[in-house]
Amino acid sequence: MHKVRVGIIGLGNIGKHHAEYLSNHQVSRCELVAVCDAFAPLDRYQPLKTFADGEALIASGAVDAVIIATPHFQHTTLGMAALAAGVHTLVEKPISSHKADAERLIAASRQHPKVVFGGMFQMRTEPRYQRMQKLIQAGELGEVVRLNWINTDWYRTEAYYASSGWRATWRGEGGGVLLNQCLHNLDMLQWLVGMPARLRGFCQLGRYHHIEVEDDVTAYLEWANGANGVFVSSTGEAPGTNRFEIVGTMGRLVLENNQLAFTRNETDMLKFSQTAKQGFAKPEVWNVAIPFENANLPHATMVQNFVNAILDHEPLIAPGAEGIHSVELANAMVYSSLLGETVALPMDGATWEKRLNRLVAESKLEKQVMAVEATDIASSFRR
Repeated sequence: MHKVRVGIIGLGNIGKHHAEYLSNHQVSRCELVAVCDAFAPLDRYQPLKTFADGEALIASGAVDAVIIATPHFQHTTLGMAALAAGVHTLVEKPISSHKADAERLIAASRQHPKVVFGGMFQMRTEPRYQRMQKLIQAGELGEVVRLNWINTDWYRTEAYYASSGWRATWRGEGGGVLLNQCLHNLDMLQWLVGMPARLRGFCQLGRYHHIEVEDDVTAYLEWANGANGVFVSSTGEAPGTNRFEIVGTMGRLVLENNQLAFTRNETDMLKFSQTAKQGFAKPEVWNVAIPFENANLPHATMVQNFVNAILDHEPLIAPGAEGIHSVELANAMVYSSLLGETVALPMDGATWEKRLNRLVAESKLEKQVMAVEATDIASSFRR
């Protein structure tokens, strides 16, 4: 194989974005040959092959790989169908709506080890987060003791939620701001500092919108080494804030307003405390502005890596199996809030699946779907 034939399943906001850059040949050794959507008009995509059913596209023999960009609950079934057919699979976030389904999808991928299985977590290509990871892994920050991410600039209107019947419902999406908007942030959180050992979620369901899922969240997290953190998000707060702060024994990293600042202690704060002769002394600090460039076409970068993995066995930036971590964090925050209790991680996926099925069965939401103006979602990619 010298060129990968790609099909896109799902032509909503993100599916159309994938189709645009692939059609403009911004990924080498890759050709968009087919698209699929059960509702969107497909004539505009001629002369590509078009399908109304995702499994039909997978079984057609027309593609070597698919990008799955459907509503969340279809990610698992379509992903499993593609893997079983030997079709390389790149799944949009979340890889599944809940942990139990993610486990099923990952188990299916392990049965087909020669089929490439990736997750679309393009924030891993952002130089800002790569710089942060490098500093943490090199020990420049010392031992991480605290983090705080105020991530409330995900403002969405009622028109956004009314644009699709599946959106912001337990049945169609499985969650709200955490599972939809914040999956990339949750992936980045665990990518940088690892999974917490326990968390306590405080989620308000439909606080700002006529929806049944969470649109306002505060979560407290604890790691095995005693580090703790707070994660805050909302789709109802304007103008909103995006400030990510990680504190270690050697200083503090702050990412805000497209700037990354490192306030570095000259001496480890714990060692300084143990040896200082004065009660109010502090370590000397260096204030360092860390430059970075903004990522160029992060989604295309991820697909290029996916193509390279198929053709050259290049390591994936985001192996599909790693997508379970952000799903688990989102599920656990909501589950903890509903229980009113702290939840230990790893969480039992079957327990949340049972509770989610109950939420679906008990849903009384009567959703009014309306046509909305087309929008460019690219501005929401850079977090």
